[in-house]
Amino acid sequence: MSTGERTSSLTELARLGFSALSESAEMLDELATALDVPRGDLLRAAAAAADPDGALLALTRIARRDAQPVRAVHSDPQGWRSLWALLGASTGFAEFFLRRPDEVAQLAGAGLGLPSPETLREEMLDAIGAEDGFAAEGGEEAWVRLRVRYRRLLARIAAFDLLHPDPLEVMPDIAARLADAAGAALEASLAIARTRVSRGAAGASLFPAEQVARTNLAIIGMGKAGARELNYVSDVDVIFVAGADDDTLAKIGESRVVDIATRLAVQTMRGISGAEIEPPLWEVDANLRPEGKQGALVRTLGSHLSYYDRWAKSWEFQALLKARPLAGDAALGEQYVAALAPKVWTSAARENFVDSVQRMRERVTDHIPAEEVSVQIKLGPGGIRDVEFTVQLLQLVHGLTDDRIRQRGTLPALEALASEGYIGRAEASAFSRDYRALRVLEHRMQLRHLRRTHLMPRTPDELRVLARATGLAETGERVWQTWEAIKREVRDIHVRLFYRPLLSAVASLPEAERSLSPAQAHDRLAAIGFTDPAGALRHIGALTSGLSRKATIQRHLMPVMIRWFADGVDPDYGLLAFRRISERLGDTPWFLRMLRDSSGAAESLTRVLSGSRYVGELMEWIPESAAWLDDPDLLRPRSGLALQEEARAIQTRHDNADDAMRAVRALRRRELLRTAMAAILGTLTIEELADALTTITEVTIQATLRAVRRDVLEPEDAPLDFSVIAMGRFGGAELGFGSDADVMYVYRPNGIDPERAARKALQLVGALRQYSEDHRAPLDLDAGLRPEGRNGPLARSLDAFEEYYRRWSLSWEAQALLRARGVAGSVKLITAFTGLANEVRYPAAPDPAGLREIKRIKARVENERLPQGADPARHLKLGPGGLSDVEWLVQLLQLQYAHTVPALRTTSTTVALTAARDAGIVPEADAARLFEAWRLASRLRSANTLLSGQTSDVLPTDRKKLDGIGRLLEYPPRSATQVEEDWLRTARRARRSFERLFYG
Repeated sequence: MSTGERTSSLTELARLGFSALSESAEMLDELATALDVPRGDLLRAAAAAADPDGALLALTRIARRDAQPVRAVHSDPQGWRSLWALLGASTGFAEFFLRRPDEVAQLAGAGLGLPSPETLREEMLDAIGAEDGFAAEGGEEAWVRLRVRYRRLLARIAAFDLLHPDPLEVMPDIAARLADAAGAALEASLAIARTRVSRGAAGASLFPAEQVARTNLAIIGMGKAGARELNYVSDVDVIFVAGADDDTLAKIGESRVVDIATRLAVQTMRGISGAEIEPPLWEVDANLRPEGKQGALVRTLGSHLSYYDRWAKSWEFQALLKARPLAGDAALGEQYVAALAPKVWTSAARENFVDSVQRMRERVTDHIPAEEVSVQIKLGPGGIRDVEFTVQLLQLVHGLTDDRIRQRGTLPALEALASEGYIGRAEASAFSRDYRALRVLEHRMQLRHLRRTHLMPRTPDELRVLARATGLAETGERVWQTWEAIKREVRDIHVRLFYRPLLSAVASLPEAERSLSPAQAHDRLAAIGFTDPAGALRHIGALTSGLSRKATIQRHLMPVMIRWFADGVDPDYGLLAFRRISERLGDTPWFLRMLRDSSGAAESLTRVLSGSRYVGELMEWIPESAAWLDDPDLLRPRSGLALQEEARAIQTRHDNADDAMRAVRALRRRELLRTAMAAILGTLTIEELADALTTITEVTIQATLRAVRRDVLEPEDAPLDFSVIAMGRFGGAELGFGSDADVMYVYRPNGIDPERAARKALQLVGALRQYSEDHRAPLDLDAGLRPEGRNGPLARSLDAFEEYYRRWSLSWEAQALLRARGVAGSVKLITAFTGLANEVRYPAAPDPAGLREIKRIKARVENERLPQGADPARHLKLGPGGLSDVEWLVQLLQLQYAHTVPALRTTSTTVALTAARDAGIVPEADAARLFEAWRLASRLRSANTLLSGQTSDVLPTDRKKLDGIGRLLEYPPRSATQVEEDWLRTARRARRSFERLFYG
């Protein structure tokens, strides 16, 4: 090419939007040669690319791997434009096509129309060979096919979106098709789940296929999925509803139906979100279900209705506004929506409903990290949430009496509100236009890397690409200015509509509703500490009404029990939990007798229920545990030997892993509840608590491993050794409530083909993780501390561990090994691994560079791992003087001195700290301060989990919660300030000792 031709070529590239002109010219030459087409032909669709440089680079990389699919799509003008548009807007699609070059050819002949909902469903089911609700096979390969086909369809939707001349106009259609595609993907994943559940992932039967086929599971779409206004990469909020026909219920029972449906739901979610060869599609989020994460994953329609009738909060009805059958049994889904619709549209009549919705929106804004507020498309002021919350509040309040505005989608609802005169047409038009623009911005940002994000880009290059991709502006600077103008307008309309005084008046609760109980009783309950006296009166009425013996006894007991509840941390929840347990136990003679004759047990019951949601929720599932309160010996944690014997007996009684693990999970829940009740009643020290929780976890993992070995391994695999190594607080036997179980997995082939041994080891890991799942009492087997972290293989052979630690081990990995301890599997392998670990974690000559690196990492952890917005002084784990300070200091000392001080060779933080003190390495005063901080932080963490039923490492700022934590730690009532001051003072002292000893 002559100099003049080259100059002309570069000018053409610049005109088309290329930036790296020389590099792009060279890639064009390479691509033209690879495809055997004229160089100029390649650029005929380049103008469709928001980032032409990125598109050309991706095209070249794909062609290097396989030129044929690129050549095929080049021959189709529309397909060629689609490919340039996709690669120029999305590095995520570039990575997909590079992984799977054959998928490029699918763009040829596809046209530019949007696939219909029927086409999406048919394509997804065809990808897995679905027939009569079952996939052709249930292996991981089926999940891969599902995900690849989904992304193929997603590419068609995105190409239509990117090439449309008016993205704002087509945005609702795009969002609707994305929701349809998500529903189709869930349908396909459910078909695979039916096959997996009926055949078993490893060929073993889990449930009979006939029972699986007759079990109905409706997947209800919530939020944007329900409203058919989904994003490209968004959590898909769902609720699962189980059912069956009368004959099936009569044959196998409702409990069995729910068990099958729960397994189907779990497998369906894994098919979409689990880690496989092909990356996950998006997160399936079931946390909007009754009782959130703590509630049952799947319920029957009757159970759902019972919950919403009795216990649902106002925000839960707001969440149901967009509910729609998304996949699974359509008839059951429609029944669910129809049954709940009246409750949704009367929820605004609840007391303080409007205020609660307004406060909820403010909390969302308050929790945005400070550095993200200025770039938040969704949650920030003037963002998408301002539009959605405004529309939903207007709908719910005025929808009490006007069914014409009861719409799922934001834009249809906005139109209806304007048509019926609830908002002005000018405001509705501005809101609609701005909402579409915000959603297009969000869509383009998610397309960029096919990742969930709601943040505007900050760099000029990315803003330029966004401008070209949206068509909202010509330059990056102008697209930012356009966005700022949209935010101002949205915020102005939101404030005017969302805080209208009229809303509270329309939604005010009628006074007549308080006539359920005498006013004096209402006032008395309020005076002694019940925050919801009307609700308390309803619970009392349900417990004491009627002529039964149970009601008679409870009428006598209730006055004194109410006083005991009032003395507790949360009287309202305590009474509610007591009612649930009483209803579960019915007229059980021993329960009534215990309440009447054993005042100590009755008082203890009120104490544990009003002091701990964790206990209350578990007791609802295990109500017979109330009997333990009448016998102090029954509240003591059972020994590891006793639990082992019970677990082994379970395996003897059950022929398959599913049945065995159902019993093991019940054992674990029961012992967690026993330990929690003992902790609240003050019969356990923090050391005994940690030991009990560690023992429960060990026995669970041991039993699970025995069960899965029997199912996964074949006779020829018998020589394979496999072990589970506890790490972190689990390895140190220092677990608290809510702690993850950090683990590593090691195996030794013992003559088995190495590839088969590796495959079987990974199958064991997968089965361990699958069968340890428990949505009522989660057990997270976290393998993040393995070599290479989350990038490393889940299981390694002993030889591979040895090779890795010899050649590539980092300082943090030697540090992590300090708490490594074998807990399950082959004793010989555990012994061998322990010997290997000892060589790494107790070096004869500490590496100064490694020690410096540990100190550097510690400083970085303090700066980077604290949650956004969290007060470091209140973070019990990572904050100054917290658990991390004590543990890292002890581990540093072990790396330095354990070779010469044998007492330091322990996985226990407190034992090692004591040894360091006794050896004169840590001064006695410093050791006392560090031990006090570690012990108090551990107690506060567990108390926080017991109180709320949710895990948190942060000391709450809410005075009521602080007081509740204090009560669990045996502080007197109203000690919130004392609890806070004790921690802050203890942490400050420990931090001073830590800094002197760790960095000095």
